[in-house]
Amino acid sequence: MNTDSLADKAAQYLDLYFALKDAKTGAIDETRLIRDPLRTLAYGTDASFYRLIPQLVVRVDNEAEVQLVLKEARKRNLPVTFRAAGTSLSGQAVTDSILMQLSDNWKGHRVHEHGHHISLQPGIIGARANQLLAPFQRKIGPDPASINACMIGGIAANNASGMCCGTAQNSYHTIQSARLIFADGALLDTADEASRLAFGNRHADLLDTLVRLSKSVQANSELAERIRHKYRLKNTTGYSLNSLTDYQDPFDILLHLMIGSEGTLGFISEVTYETVVDHPIKAAAMIFFDDMEVTCRAVTSLKSSPVSAVELIDRAGLRAVEGKPGMPEILSSLGSQAAGLLVDVRAANAEELEANLALVKQALSGQATLNPIEFTQDKVIYDSYWKIRKGLFPAVGAVRPVGTTVIIEDVAFPVEQLAEGVLELQSVFQKHGYYEAILFGHALEGNLHFVFTQGFDDPKEVKRYEQLMDEVAQLVAVKYKGSLKAEHGTGRNMAPYVELEWGKEAYDIMWEIKRAFDPQSLLNPDVILSHNANLHVQNLKPLPKANDKVDTCIECGFCESSCPSKSITLTPRQRIVIWREIQRLTAMGTDPKRLAELKKDYDYQGVDTCAGCGLCSMQCPVGINTGDLTRELRHDRHPDSKVGYWIADHFEGVTKTAKVGLNLASGARRLMGDSGMTAITSVMNKASHGAVPKWHKQMPSAASSLKSIAVMQDNDMQSDDVQKEVIYFPSCATRVMGAGPNAEDKRSVMAVMFSVLQKAGYKVTVPDNVDSQCCGMAFQSKGQFDAAIQKASDLNSLLLAASDNGRIPIVCDVSPCLLRMQESLDPCLRLHEQVGFVSTHVMPNLTVKEKLGKIALHVTCSTTRMGLADSFVQLAHQLADEVVIPPEITCCGFAGDKGFSTPELNASALKTLAKAVDGCEAGYSNSRTCEIGLSEHSGIEYQSIVYLVDQLSECSPA
Repeated sequence: MNTDSLADKAAQYLDLYFALKDAKTGAIDETRLIRDPLRTLAYGTDASFYRLIPQLVVRVDNEAEVQLVLKEARKRNLPVTFRAAGTSLSGQAVTDSILMQLSDNWKGHRVHEHGHHISLQPGIIGARANQLLAPFQRKIGPDPASINACMIGGIAANNASGMCCGTAQNSYHTIQSARLIFADGALLDTADEASRLAFGNRHADLLDTLVRLSKSVQANSELAERIRHKYRLKNTTGYSLNSLTDYQDPFDILLHLMIGSEGTLGFISEVTYETVVDHPIKAAAMIFFDDMEVTCRAVTSLKSSPVSAVELIDRAGLRAVEGKPGMPEILSSLGSQAAGLLVDVRAANAEELEANLALVKQALSGQATLNPIEFTQDKVIYDSYWKIRKGLFPAVGAVRPVGTTVIIEDVAFPVEQLAEGVLELQSVFQKHGYYEAILFGHALEGNLHFVFTQGFDDPKEVKRYEQLMDEVAQLVAVKYKGSLKAEHGTGRNMAPYVELEWGKEAYDIMWEIKRAFDPQSLLNPDVILSHNANLHVQNLKPLPKANDKVDTCIECGFCESSCPSKSITLTPRQRIVIWREIQRLTAMGTDPKRLAELKKDYDYQGVDTCAGCGLCSMQCPVGINTGDLTRELRHDRHPDSKVGYWIADHFEGVTKTAKVGLNLASGARRLMGDSGMTAITSVMNKASHGAVPKWHKQMPSAASSLKSIAVMQDNDMQSDDVQKEVIYFPSCATRVMGAGPNAEDKRSVMAVMFSVLQKAGYKVTVPDNVDSQCCGMAFQSKGQFDAAIQKASDLNSLLLAASDNGRIPIVCDVSPCLLRMQESLDPCLRLHEQVGFVSTHVMPNLTVKEKLGKIALHVTCSTTRMGLADSFVQLAHQLADEVVIPPEITCCGFAGDKGFSTPELNASALKTLAKAVDGCEAGYSNSRTCEIGLSEHSGIEYQSIVYLVDQLSECSPA
């Protein structure tokens, strides 16, 4: 494209930008029209290995805005691509034009007929849909491995399936109706007769074309049979041509063509699914065989048995997880050609499960196995089996050379030819030098994934990849009449091979469908269908070395749903994307202006608004904690300084000063009110460059002195009541911050902890000189690493002495501090988080006198990371009849003092809280700072759960 054409295009995008924000056309808020270099790159990145940067990202709120964007883009002949979660692997959701991204307003849902049907907007995460259906023992049919991150829009648009879904329960077979928006902005509700009539009057040509194509295909017996054969397998290559053989009504054909269309035919604004049974009783077995051929024969034997899933794993895959925690010992003794099957059986009750297991064992009775066939219902063992299966992809990703990507492809062979197909596929990888490739997959459907590492920075490597894919395509699609894309969608990656797989006749029909829906070819062009034979090896994503803490990132996006900053700035994936680009530009030295702009914007977007909570590491397939990168960058920005060391050395004085400040602020609030304090502190915050925090309406008063609390509690405690010892380490947050301004119980957390522990029969000791102590987290989070190490070392020495070298247990009252202590103190110390200690050691010694009705519970990110979430929920259920855990809130975003310095992060993370906890009597958590933000944004008072324990319990009779 010449310079004049580029200038004309830029002018068109600018013109569109102004048109979309013009109130005369409908007006999309300017904050949701994104053009800056940092966010267009960040928001334009998906899980595939392609890189295209959109000219404009539009975050749409509703159907009217979708229609507006499509109409205005059509006027200017500008392409539009739709994006949900961006977990697609084949390049379906990248563009160098307009990217239409879902805002947070697309999470509507309605459950019908006791869970037998469910209507979902496209922004609902798949796992959330199943959470809504769980009370009815139902679930949606599709069960992709990314279900905790991917959204319904992507699940439907890609016709995603999964491990237990097979072909019968995918979106194509379980969709009941949908609301659809087409290239011209027309809206169709397929469940509404009036909408169908209106659409038919305006789009008769489209409907006539679909009827004509259906009749033509059904009259062509050879083509019709080819289509039926293709969809006996898992198949997402090309459009859903089975709609032309399965249906005659044009609206049924249209609806089912939209499934798997990957945003190339229209926008799915709501889908209604027929749900499937979620069997509660489950059992699994890992079964090993001598070689792949024998393993595949066993799969054929299992095809007609009552199994829910049969997952095949080749020897390379088993070797990748060998020796990891929880893996069976037999893995190390398997031969070089061995393979395994993970067989999962489910049922409605124990009797049905036993009957199903008997049938499965009978089906395998003629197969020689390397281990006894033993099914387990033990959750720990059951989960360990699935951990093997789910650990295969990250096992490759974690050890790949820096600068390479991990490619996961999925093909399907006719199951009766699975053994031959697998053996030939393995030989193709060996031929092209992909010795690390592993094979695994949903064997019952003949669906195999293959995973390998690939570099794209060398033209020879690109050519090697191209030759591999050419040969794989010939093997799978031509020789075995299989599917080149079984469940990941066609995307850009397989678009050049669609005609090879389907043949010219079927391929021409697909182009006719595309033209009927999208005459100008503006919806996601080059996805599914393309005239560019080299599309799959163009616009390849660079993955340069950026930082050893994040270099293993495969940009899958699994982390995004758990991130508190996802709606305001960047997600962990996006932070890594931008930091990689900064490092790439730095190394190249060719675009100083772009580099400077990215660095400047990244300070706020990437560093300042990262909560550093670490929840991303729990969702990440390779365990990356992006907060570690953020803390390192904070350290680079402000290296260990004299100020940090001085605060560490004078910590007791600093905390006392903070308490004086809180008391002065409480007095000033009584005189000036919250509005006056907000105005004054805003000025002071700006003048001090953030040193003075902004005012918070839930700013607490100062906590009572620890010494006075301890003396008061000792006077109440009778010596003959003492049975056990515990060391109590109150965090600096609870030593400084007392109750909130609206709290009914004005005692500090320390006073309540003394009361609860002593009520349960504990002799409570607070170490001497505790006011000078800190776990170091406050320093660590700001990148003051040396000061953090110093404070942790001081605390370690204090607690070793106080606990008699670990003999006496130690309990801390704030979960983030305890997590930091676990990571940095001597392992001989018996460290307990407040919730864990109360649940395990305190509650057995107490009797709950009564329960509250309905309470809200916030499980902090550190509680989750320590594996205490279930204990916290169980404790809450001991104290209340109903416990509400807001489903869309993970980390609250207060992040120590971020709630004061960057309050917009906390506000964004908790924007759905008030609605979720409506009707609750009170809220409870286990982190003093988190509770400040939770109280602010919920409309109810949040306190530590120990307040409720103390309020409702009494000593158990001896």
